Amino acid sequence: MLEIIKGAVSLGLLWAVMTIGVYITYRILNIADLTVEGSIALGAAIAAQAIVSGANPYIASFISILGGMAAGLVTGILHTMLKIPALLSGILTMIALYSVNLRVLGKANLSLLRMETVYTALEKLGIESSWSVIIFGLISVALVIGFLYWFFGTELGCAIRATGNNPRMVRAQGINTNNMIILGLIISNGLVALSGALIAQYQSFSDVQMGTGSIVIGLASVIIGEVLFGKRSFLMRFVSLAFGAITYRIIIAFVLKLGMHSNDLKLFTAITVALALALPMIRDYVNPPKISIEENE
Repeated sequence: MLEIIKGAVSLGLLWAVMTIGVYITYRILNIADLTVEGSIALGAAIAAQAIVSGANPYIASFISILGGMAAGLVTGILHTMLKIPALLSGILTMIALYSVNLRVLGKANLSLLRMETVYTALEKLGIESSWSVIIFGLISVALVIGFLYWFFGTELGCAIRATGNNPRMVRAQGINTNNMIILGLIISNGLVALSGALIAQYQSFSDVQMGTGSIVIGLASVIIGEVLFGKRSFLMRFVSLAFGAITYRIIIAFVLKLGMHSNDLKLFTAITVALALALPMIRDYVNPPKISIEENE
């Protein structure tokens, strides 16, 4: 049982980076960005190919971030400059990235067995492999949350938040909302690609199909984090996303332990997201809000 929880926590921490990236577009920018299904695989492909070619795994992970940022830039340009709807822009970039990922990998999948990864340094210190992933995942999530909390407190970061909240007001202040949307997409997909790089090194391979359904996993983690751990301060929202990703992975681990077939996981995830999104309506149906006499008048 402990091994199952450790595995779920380690993988949940790596997916938490991707969840935070999804949160930036879904909640802050109010954009459903499907680019992430391609950019997470792109990050994994770039990191795997770089490591196999002899690059330092930390440098390989950094390069994967740049690849994801480039993918977000493309989506942003399609949406803002070419006036293609955000959902369709993400789909177009995602489709294009499938071919790009195949080009990067050179084949459908690439093994990283017996290759040095970002977790190897901790393992050389005598730390067990599962604990090394958890420690590195905690450090990565803490650094990402710390950076984003600082960044979104700056003038530029506040402009991005305001763009998602009230674009008309932002334009009235003389801020170019198109640039803010592009920047938000760049940051989001950079984080998603980093998550893909870390996951590929954890599972010791990169696959061109690994991004399939990742947007649903990201949304599930976002919703679970918000429902279970709340949306208090801006910092706690980021922390709740990490807990949401870990909780989702623990739920999946226990569901598999109870005998659910792995082929049904996507269906289970979709149902989980649907129920989480419908919770406010279900709550109002069970306990209808009281309407005062003054409101009726």
